[in-house]
Amino acid sequence: MNGNPTPVAAADLPAALADLAAEVAAEAATLVRRHAEAGVGVAATKSSEVDVVTEADRAAEERIRALLLAARPDDAVLGEEGDDVAGTSGVRWIVDPIDGTVNFLYGRADHAVSIAAELDGEVVAGVVHRIPDDLVHRGHRAPDGEIVATTGAGQALRVRGPAPLAHRLISTGFSYRAEVRAVQGAAVTRLLPQVRDIRRAGSCALDLCAVADGSLDGYVEEGVNLWDYAAGGFLARAAGARLEVLRGAAGSTLVVCAPEHGFDEFLAAVVAAGFAAGDAPVPPATTPSGPRE
Repeated sequence: MNGNPTPVAAADLPAALADLAAEVAAEAATLVRRHAEAGVGVAATKSSEVDVVTEADRAAEERIRALLLAARPDDAVLGEEGDDVAGTSGVRWIVDPIDGTVNFLYGRADHAVSIAAELDGEVVAGVVHRIPDDLVHRGHRAPDGEIVATTGAGQALRVRGPAPLAHRLISTGFSYRAEVRAVQGAAVTRLLPQVRDIRRAGSCALDLCAVADGSLDGYVEEGVNLWDYAAGGFLARAAGARLEVLRGAAGSTLVVCAPEHGFDEFLAAVVAAGFAAGDAPVPPATTPSGPRE
């Protein structure tokens, strides 16, 4: 990685961006593990006293920014922990150095480095690197317009097959603000009887990857930011999912993601349960999207 990158044909740029993101994410993951071995402490709080930032978050984002800009100095960078960096190349990196910081603080496995690359405002590459075990989900837009998305040793990502709503496993998350949690908790209570079960893993990026690899049937959460879902959402779409960003019932960003074949039914259930604001679009009525058992 250096400040004079080899020229890349426009059609091949997304693949090159994915390669760079994967290399940088791997280095950041190694750095985060070193911090974990030395002991994790809270460096600051953000939206509430339980919304924490660790020194590892800050160090990893600084390293990610430095590596990206060393390789591509004209790019823009949007990160969770630092100031935005303007660019002139048309490429913008969207970075979450540790998605799942509280899991990291507690020694739980669900935390990841998330890096997406936009080209002229559209995400064309994404990498989500789970830190404890180096599991990597990655993808890029190919020259023919298709998205190549893989996990692990190169297996193609593909969403789970159709199932009735009552047989779908869903994931969600909760805000760090108590008043928003109250709204979310009420919505979860209304959705839970309609689905197989609801999980709460604590990482938006990894939840979206789980939709992409078929280990979840859907995901809904209010209060997430672009750096949380840019890479994972790109990968989920590549695997056959649909993702929509709405206004949540508590007034912040609501992300809804599920396989395309069952999305409308899931979105209708999400809206009916009260996750979305009253003026959020209501999906059309649909029939169940799979055979009943």
